Amino acid sequence: MTRPTPSARRRGALREEQKRATRSRLIEAARIQFATRGYAAVTIDDIASDVGCSRATFYLHFPGKVDILRAVSENDVQSAVEFYATLDAVLATGSRDAFARWLTDATAWFDTHKDMLAAWNQATALEPEFTATAREGLHALPEAMPRYLARWPEDQREEARLRIELLVAQLERFFARWALYGTIEVPRETAVEVLTDIWFPALAAPDVS
Repeated sequence: MTRPTPSARRRGALREEQKRATRSRLIEAARIQFATRGYAAVTIDDIASDVGCSRATFYLHFPGKVDILRAVSENDVQSAVEFYATLDAVLATGSRDAFARWLTDATAWFDTHKDMLAAWNQATALEPEFTATAREGLHALPEAMPRYLARWPEDQREEARLRIELLVAQLERFFARWALYGTIEVPRETAVEVLTDIWFPALAAPDVS
């Protein structure tokens, strides 16, 4: 077998670097488009045009629009998993004040990621493939909380997972109505206090002593 020459290896490495750079630029362009316009209004041509490439080049990197949304969302999903792993440690302390501080941080987390909320919700409604992705992401959050799950009897752990998923859903819904749409008007501190009153006892594991 003929081994590639040094110049051929350099050309191959350069092509791979260019390919990675184009993929990164497509992801960044898609993030900006989705954040500013939502998911439904953005086309593949819009994303490719921002990067200065063709549809054919786009399809070399992604099979379709939902696939690039998944790529855009990878870091956000990982960030959410890490955030709920922090909740696992907080609940292990049994401290209401620590939980309230976590909720304050949660509002800051949503502030950081709020520009993508509308796009995620639209894609979940429009794209069965992304609905499955969103479901998998939601199910991953309780799994990031092994200490919390371990405090529940084995036959009640599905209920424990459901409680975490309901917390996620309510926080997202509240934040959208409060910070994005302005249909709920309340100071952040009051919101955190009320959410703590609701959710700190709701997340308590059953007393099996």
